[in-house]
Amino acid sequence: MNKPAGLLVHRSPIDRHETRFALQLLRDQLGHRVYPVHRLDKPTSGILLFGQRPEAAAALADQFARRMAGKTYIAIVRGWCPEQGAIDHPLTEDRDAAMGSGNPMLPRTQDAVTLFQRLATANLPVAVDRYPSTRYSLVLLHPITGRRHQLRRHLKHISHPIVGDANHGKGVHNRFFQRHFNCHRLLLACIRLNLQHPTLGSALQLRARPGREFEAVAAALGWQSALEAALTE
Repeated sequence: MNKPAGLLVHRSPIDRHETRFALQLLRDQLGHRVYPVHRLDKPTSGILLFGQRPEAAAALADQFARRMAGKTYIAIVRGWCPEQGAIDHPLTEDRDAAMGSGNPMLPRTQDAVTLFQRLATANLPVAVDRYPSTRYSLVLLHPITGRRHQLRRHLKHISHPIVGDANHGKGVHNRFFQRHFNCHRLLLACIRLNLQHPTLGSALQLRARPGREFEAVAAALGWQSALEAALTE
């Protein structure tokens, strides 16, 4: 499924008011149960993988657990981030995840690694924050580990938060994108998954576009060519 931003994968006690879920929509569309393999945050769009049988889902999930699945995300971030690099920064398991796992003990600190590559930059002659102009970057992200909110927390750690991130970003930039680009979403999308078919063993190369709002912002910033090159790589 190419999950739109704002859609939950499944029911969550954190969002009790929500009535639509990716799991339910896909089940209703296919007419039988499906089994989620991994998760995407509610505000993140992109490839969401399910198994039609529990055995298939378990085999696919094992590839994620053993870090055999290649994951590629694209994001728009504040500032001009370095051309490329690795963010090796441990993350503390949040309390909600710890409680949800049945472990009431103090949250654990987990290793977390993200590779990134800058694709394009823009410099707007607008004083959004404390500078007379404002910079943004289009970035590819390759999470090596799969920690909760890893990409959002890692980009905040290097002072290049993802635009539209209400929890880890900066409100003045989020509001600017809402006013100037009519964009009301987190600008983060999973655009590629590379893994093996759970029964055939053949390579699965899954691709998805980041969504209309994301692409409209990229076009407005002059990044059409860079975005298309990333999507067709």
